Amino acid sequence: MRKTIMIGCDLHDKTMLLKIAEGCEAPETRSVKNTTAGRTKMIEGLGQRAAAAGGARVLFAYEASGQGFGLYDELTAAGIECHVLAPTRIARSQRQASQKTDEKDAQQLLELLRAHVLAGNELPSVWVPDPTTRDDRELVRMRLELAEKMTMVKSQIQSLLKRNHIRRDAGSGKGWTRLFRSWLKCTLVESPSSPLGPAARLALASLVRQLDFLEEEQARLDEGVNALASTPRYAAAVEEMTSLCGVGVLTAIVFLTELGDLSRFANRRQLAAYLGLAPRSFESGNATVRKGHITHQGSSRVRKMLCQATWARVRWDRQEQQAYERIVARNPKKKKIAVVASMRRLAIRMWHRGQAPPGTLSRGRVLAMAAHP
Repeated sequence: MRKTIMIGCDLHDKTMLLKIAEGCEAPETRSVKNTTAGRTKMIEGLGQRAAAAGGARVLFAYEASGQGFGLYDELTAAGIECHVLAPTRIARSQRQASQKTDEKDAQQLLELLRAHVLAGNELPSVWVPDPTTRDDRELVRMRLELAEKMTMVKSQIQSLLKRNHIRRDAGSGKGWTRLFRSWLKCTLVESPSSPLGPAARLALASLVRQLDFLEEEQARLDEGVNALASTPRYAAAVEEMTSLCGVGVLTAIVFLTELGDLSRFANRRQLAAYLGLAPRSFESGNATVRKGHITHQGSSRVRKMLCQATWARVRWDRQEQQAYERIVARNPKKKKIAVVASMRRLAIRMWHRGQAPPGTLSRGRVLAMAAHP
């Protein structure tokens, strides 16, 4: 029978702690430097060990983190079966959480591998995106982070005005209009008669310059996002998705890059669960099944974009507005339930359209999707 070498790895920026075992044998502990030379030496050592064991199967597992998937790529290229595990799906007791060490973490990953190999238990693995998808995510995520920075700077400007008891000019309109921006610069920053003190004027001028810079960067990134959306990889799916009310290019490209291969979801329930839009379930013995809040698992970026698109749909799409109002009418105090339901419907429709070539969705299929999302 072919031998199996299993490695549980607790991965850190500078080191990797390994627990290595063959079958049910007691594991050995090794510490490896997380450098190019250290990883290369580790992979070569595992290859030699597998050859000495008569061509043993090698399985390697580590938790997903900010380290990305570089180690996965190196191990896979060397012929080692690698599993990147989701930390949120690894069951840990209260005692394990309070007595957490690198060695115990590596041991737990090794035990998960053993259960997978010897008992056939399913591993809580994450889907590993291809290098192109990872590269595309960098651009799209930077665009989203830039919007958050702009919101933070705007909040700082408003707080500065509030602290100094300054109310916006009545003729500057509502929101961040050109008139309001002009009033900030001309009246509060550049005017000698500004009601702000010298130090506060310098602070406000800095915030205004930051906002101008971020808007310029946003315009550059928007060009990049639009160019990415028009590539053959995404063009067809983006065209289908943006035909939905409330869905723009940014929403579509966030959905596509964060979810990656849409065909990996077998049905709408799997999609909703992956996006964290499925309710929690509390059921035990003869107790009545009780549903709780949504799980909030998966990508928060996608949920945020779905929420923004949903409010646009509720405002401008009559059918969606009726569905929203129908749920709100049942319990006016729980409007969030209606919003989440609309988000789920929108996600499922985008999922259907993202897999369909342009113009292939028949009217019958569209109506069926609307009736049974």
